[in-house]
Amino acid sequence: MKSFRVGRYDSLASFIPQEKISEITNRADILDIVSEFVLLKKSGRNYLGLCPFHTEKTPSFTVSPDKQIYYCFGCGEGGDAIRFLMKQEAIAFPEAVKRLAKRYGVEIPSESMDPHQRQQMDEKERLLAVNQAAGEFFQICLSEPNGGKAARDYLVKRGLALETCSLFRLGFAPDEWDRLARFFMKKKIPFALAEKTGLVLPRKQKSGYYDRFRARIVFPICDIGGRIIGFGGRVMDDRIPKYLNSPESPVYHKGKSLYGLNLAKQACRETDSVYIVEGYFDLIALYQAGIKNVVATLGTALSEVHVRTLKGYARKAVLVFDSDTAGVNAARRSIDIFMQAAMEARILVLPTGHDPDTYILSFGGAEFKKLADRASGMMEFLMETAVQKYGLSIEGKLRVLDEMQPPLGSIRDDVARSLYVQALSEKIGVDEKAIMQKVREAIEKSAAHPSRSRPLQSPVESTSSFQSKGIRLERQLIAMMLQFAEMIPEIEKSGVIEGVEDPVLKSIGQAVIRFKDKPISDIVQSFDDRAQQSVAAGLAIETNLWDREGCLKLISQIERMQSRNNDDLLKQIKFAEDEKDDGLLLELLKKRQLRARQGH
Repeated sequence: MKSFRVGRYDSLASFIPQEKISEITNRADILDIVSEFVLLKKSGRNYLGLCPFHTEKTPSFTVSPDKQIYYCFGCGEGGDAIRFLMKQEAIAFPEAVKRLAKRYGVEIPSESMDPHQRQQMDEKERLLAVNQAAGEFFQICLSEPNGGKAARDYLVKRGLALETCSLFRLGFAPDEWDRLARFFMKKKIPFALAEKTGLVLPRKQKSGYYDRFRARIVFPICDIGGRIIGFGGRVMDDRIPKYLNSPESPVYHKGKSLYGLNLAKQACRETDSVYIVEGYFDLIALYQAGIKNVVATLGTALSEVHVRTLKGYARKAVLVFDSDTAGVNAARRSIDIFMQAAMEARILVLPTGHDPDTYILSFGGAEFKKLADRASGMMEFLMETAVQKYGLSIEGKLRVLDEMQPPLGSIRDDVARSLYVQALSEKIGVDEKAIMQKVREAIEKSAAHPSRSRPLQSPVESTSSFQSKGIRLERQLIAMMLQFAEMIPEIEKSGVIEGVEDPVLKSIGQAVIRFKDKPISDIVQSFDDRAQQSVAAGLAIETNLWDREGCLKLISQIERMQSRNNDDLLKQIKFAEDEKDDGLLLELLKKRQLRARQGH
């Protein structure tokens, strides 16, 4: 049975039969898969959205349901459903294939793998199974008539309904050192595996394991598909630490995960907005009050990855923070991330003494929404907090200006910048022209010291410059082959592919001929490295109108160009002979020999 080659992806991938790869890509619906992470809108035959792999304001991420591929015209990332899942979830090829196979009912044979290879492929699935078993264990403990009564009473006191507890799969970790460890032993779950999830820890003084979570309400943390990847635990009294979370593991990364996103994603899409809170109870209180487009960070600061993930579901965010100093500082730090990600955000600082949970309990969801409607924009919040921090003395105003200079200078829209400068002028009583001059200094300073990071390039541009007419013609040829398959026999007959100078384009053309009866997604998947996949996806997803006459004309142009190239090569060889440049002559003769073998 033929196996699929994936080059740099993963050595384990070579054990997955080609037939199964094709079956998965043919059954998978790339629109359905991408839509779980990216907010897409129909545009002709394709769908457009903001790229999840780089920051952009104008949608350039394109999904083609007809061809079952995606491509971003901004950063050049492209491929099929498997490639998207690998990139989005940061997983290896075998795991992406297994997930899609399970989702679309395709069975992958494993008899060709040895035990070690199967173990590597299955480890994450086994860790998820351990988490699932632990989640069920904690739920059972919560429901125990006597053992779980105190925990149930505590949840009722916090205002949670039974249905809400069930929806969020809340549980209880008993106040015993090894209750969960004994459960694992009874279920014959290896402790070495359970330890990798962080649910149990090895004893220091003697053999055996003890539970990480004890005497705590337990909150399962799920991935976007609802699978338990970790846990959070909260005490029911004043013991510390108040909250305890699972450590990082092969399936759980707190800097990438958001609590509640699996339940909130649909509401985020429907409202085009998302509330971001800091705690488990904060989120659950809002959700129970009917505000379902809400997520929470997991004991860590909001990250660029978090914001990029949320942009796939909504264009606007409301950051909800406590009114204490820590909350205000967290809000200020978050603003910079949203500005860099070009995502609209407003800041809601709750009245003194309240967090989202207590505010909902005291005033209800309707009042919370009214408060959120009056939330400050990012610039307005920065101005207000700067004035509160420094005051309006002469020294204070100077410090306010220093603090506002970078964010105002980062605004690209001249009209928006002018309006914010006017607002700051009125707030602190400083001449508008003086503020604008200070902002211009920030802009000039930024221009004089640009970022050292290279601008994003598409693999097409980075692999081949496409500056010459010849390369542009070769690019058109490969695009035609991918978009107008009727011409492949003519191209194959002409032999022009063997004369293509650009190595990436040539390899794509050869693959198109080799897999001419396969769908586009199979052709894209056949390439050895990611650059080739992205180039092929980008060329295939372009919208061009082809007819036979125009295609034949393009083939003739390329044939004439290749003939001229051969003539030029002969002239270069004669020049090298006349100049007695043996090194150049040898190089040119090798090139001529290669072309001769290729039939040109």
